[in-house]
Amino acid sequence: MQQFSAQQRIGFIGMGLMGVPMSTRLHQAGFDVAVWNRNPEKCQPLAAAGLTVCESLQQLVNRSDILMLCVTDTDAVNAIVFGESGIAEFARDGQLLIDFSSIDPQQTRDMAAALLQQAGVRWIDAPVSGGVAGAEQGTLAIMAGGREQDIDSVRSILEPLSQRVTRMGDVGSGQVTKICNQMLVSCNVLVMAEVMALAEKSGVDAAQIPDALKGGFADSIPLQLTGPRMASRDFEPVKWHVKTLLKDLDMANQLAKTMQSSVPMAGLGAELMRLHGSQGYNEQDPCTLVEMYTEKTD
Repeated sequence: MQQFSAQQRIGFIGMGLMGVPMSTRLHQAGFDVAVWNRNPEKCQPLAAAGLTVCESLQQLVNRSDILMLCVTDTDAVNAIVFGESGIAEFARDGQLLIDFSSIDPQQTRDMAAALLQQAGVRWIDAPVSGGVAGAEQGTLAIMAGGREQDIDSVRSILEPLSQRVTRMGDVGSGQVTKICNQMLVSCNVLVMAEVMALAEKSGVDAAQIPDALKGGFADSIPLQLTGPRMASRDFEPVKWHVKTLLKDLDMANQLAKTMQSSVPMAGLGAELMRLHGSQGYNEQDPCTLVEMYTEKTD
């Protein structure tokens, strides 16, 4: 089995909310990390931090042993891997691709098979949970799909990013697990918005709810991170996006339809999230969901 080590060069694609802290932590851990983003301006903070910024995707692929992706959705992954001047055009046998994005499980399987056939590159789908705070602190939970030997070969490289890497099965299994994760997170944050608004209208200091419930059955990481922001209407900076949760809930409903599995809570959650996004909140933090239940005054 090939073992990847600190001597291997990493190419990280996608300098969004998660990609910037993840690539920075890998660099700080001593790995040789190069970055590339479709919008080059987003790479500027990485250059200032000492990471190598590649001018083209070809340059990044040519210099890397491990390719890491963290981008918005399935279409973005497909475009970067199989689009014009994409990874598949320049990849070589023996490279490994680790996709941290949250995307469609079946399309993940299809893309992994195609990349292996075209270029001899194996694929690990490794979506993460823990948000920006987890990325900054290196405490992400990574749910991985792929060959056991491939996942084991990169565990030491993923250590600076994660508290835990769990192999869930073959390629695509990580994405299925992330959909399950997002069903729990999204429904949690949706009901949290209802709770905060109801408490306020009932004369309760909603800002105390996270502390009051800490350690009880109703406690959760989203409650501790997002609850205080809902109570204080502290919507900046954006830590995650409404549109991301909507994308994941839509994937949950599509997967459930394919599997003939009933997910009524995720179905309602998607429509509530879609309603909120349609009112101008798609790019905003989900803590803004409390605004759905707040009377507007002129």
